[in-house]
Amino acid sequence: MSGLEALQSVQFVTVNGKRMAVVDGEDWEAMIEWLETIEDIDAARQAFATLRAAGGDRHEAGWIKWEEAEEQLAAMVL
Repeated sequence: MSGLEALQSVQFVTVNGKRMAVVDGEDWEAMIEWLETIEDIDAARQAFATLRAAGGDRHEAGWIKWEEAEEQLAAMVL
């Protein structure tokens, strides 16, 4: 099920005068996945826009080499 389909599957109930949305757990997880995918796509678009603005120069765009990223991650773990 897509995120949009999950959103459309929401049912509404009223509890103590307050309208609440009720969604199946699997539908909720599908919505979360959908939103995470949208965030990932947006991050990639921003990164490539930055790269394009830097004339394709990865260093100028602030990109680092994979080895540097590994070293940074390893330092964070310690």
